[in-house]
Amino acid sequence: MTEKMNFNLNNKNALVCGSTQGIGKATAIALASEGANITLVARNEDKLKQVLTELSSSGNHNYIVADFSNPDALKEKVSAFIKKNHGFHILINNTGGPKGGPVFSASIKEFESAFTQHLKCNHVLAQTTVPFMKKEGFGRIINIISTSVKQPLDGLGVSNTIRGAVANWSKTLANELGSFGITVNNVLPGATKTERLAEIIKNKSSKIEVSVEDVSNAMKNTVPAKRFAKPEETANAITFLASEAASYINGINLPVDGGRTKSL
Repeated sequence: MTEKMNFNLNNKNALVCGSTQGIGKATAIALASEGANITLVARNEDKLKQVLTELSSSGNHNYIVADFSNPDALKEKVSAFIKKNHGFHILINNTGGPKGGPVFSASIKEFESAFTQHLKCNHVLAQTTVPFMKKEGFGRIINIISTSVKQPLDGLGVSNTIRGAVANWSKTLANELGSFGITVNNVLPGATKTERLAEIIKNKSSKIEVSVEDVSNAMKNTVPAKRFAKPEETANAITFLASEAASYINGINLPVDGGRTKSL
């Protein structure tokens, strides 16, 4: 008998990082609309409170104020929350990308900062949330990274490097946790209408002395879909991976890029 696809996330608790804007915010809203209890994580409390008002009223939603430049403090805050409230079935690792620039001219500090905010924080959050997932026999760890793990992007040297490290960490973790009913997957957004993309376009426009509109159009023309993604489109893919329907999808890199990435 064929089972009906189930996106229902009722009674599932989700920890969504970087959730005050862009893809992180869209993901929190999407998961909440499927019945999940959302705990937002970001460093700006005012923005966290605002997003909280935009989530579905049917769930039990909270937030944690934390800075991803300090993994130890992040782990301490999440651990304290779990002890006082509840564990998490779903972990969405999402942090703003490193600034652009050639890899050759990047400073050691830039690499260290990106490594801390991305891989180290992902790791401590996984270590903090997985014990509950094992107990429940259900877990979803989804890392929002970049298509650069398949095809490095020009002018994003540090990001290309760190995203690759996260992708390999994720695949290794997927192998180790699969037998516990826990999946670990990466979502690779393409050019998405977020504040980060607007900043990248503005910087490139200034650097090559071409209008923002021309730079934007040139980027769109590299995508078969001929447009930028909406954050909600990436959030939909993340929501699917977080659901029961994706229970046998583990250890993959899923591009959500309108077909821009040339590799398979």
